[in-house]
Amino acid sequence: MGVFAGTTAAACVTSSLALTPTTPFSSNKRTTITTSSSKCRIRATHHQNLTAFPSTSHLFYAKSLRTTKPRIFLPHLIASLEQVDQTYIMVKPDGVQRGVVGDIISRFEKKGFKLTGLKLYQCSKDLAEEHYKDLKLKSFFPKLIDYITSGPVVCMAWEGCFGVVASARKLIGATDPLQAGPDTIRGDLAVPTGRNIVHGSDSPENGKREIALWFKEGELCEWTPVLTPWLRE
Repeated sequence: MGVFAGTTAAACVTSSLALTPTTPFSSNKRTTITTSSSKCRIRATHHQNLTAFPSTSHLFYAKSLRTTKPRIFLPHLIASLEQVDQTYIMVKPDGVQRGVVGDIISRFEKKGFKLTGLKLYQCSKDLAEEHYKDLKLKSFFPKLIDYITSGPVVCMAWEGCFGVVASARKLIGATDPLQAGPDTIRGDLAVPTGRNIVHGSDSPENGKREIALWFKEGELCEWTPVLTPWLRE
């Protein structure tokens, strides 16, 4: 190696040439030597097995560093990527008159839903007709409108992870209180179908539509419950 380096240095001073020698030490080693009248630059690449004792010099040894990206756990980022559903729950006039509003709210809170909107409201006929427009052709529609507008209602917007609408429907119980199971709102608190205390959205799409119908801009609150880490995986 000393003789070879010395010969090359001498050639750098006297002439300008490029050499690409093939070394007998390793079949997978390539060395490129570039010379000029002003300088001599030696670049060695992939110098594996060049000598019996590998050198740690930066000229003859290139160490491949394996970089591993750190794993960063961001709970707030993961939460933002989760699907969040909304559901509209309304305590009907009979529920307000009977004083069971607090019980109904407590059941949804204990279930782990997040309350984002709440107000006592006197429903107008136009709003009631828009809310129940899918039932407009039903024979009981006029009676239903009279019922909903007969007194104040409690409007609630609830939020939760995927499945909150279906979970709320199970918590409310069947439309007919006589068929609603025990431990449901209607099963425990209501008897006739015409006075079934509470309304709940029947789909995520209707949940968004009904919340937008009953709540104005600025009436919903965005906040993070401290129990969120204990409610979601």
